[in-house]
Amino acid sequence: MTTDPIADFLTRIRNASSAGLKVVEIPASNTKKAMTQILFDQGYILNYKFEDDNKQGLIKIALKYNPSTKVPAITKLQRASRPGLRKYSSATEMPRVLNGLGIAIISTSHGVITNKQAKQENVGGEVLCYVY
Repeated sequence: MTTDPIADFLTRIRNASSAGLKVVEIPASNTKKAMTQILFDQGYILNYKFEDDNKQGLIKIALKYNPSTKVPAITKLQRASRPGLRKYSSATEMPRVLNGLGIAIISTSHGVITNKQAKQENVGGEVLCYVY
């Protein structure tokens, strides 16, 4: 059992990406499912599938690479808020990641969304991670 499941999620993707794996399996949770959906919608992963076993369930993520250079689509996954130091942001002070080229994943009262959606919906929340 990990004390920080979101950091475990990010680390598994980061390690699989640097090792050049095509698929990574991660234990499922509602937050992880929402984060996976965001990564897919933003074009950082190729595909994903939720598998439901009798326990917790699994998320299978197909990682995305450049076809010619084999460089991963995700260059950096960085955990922003952590259990020992939570980071919150208001709607007016949403973080800009890589001058607008990357995304921040935010946990809000409207669910887990990107920083751009949070700014549009005028909601703040906990900054979970940065992706670029």
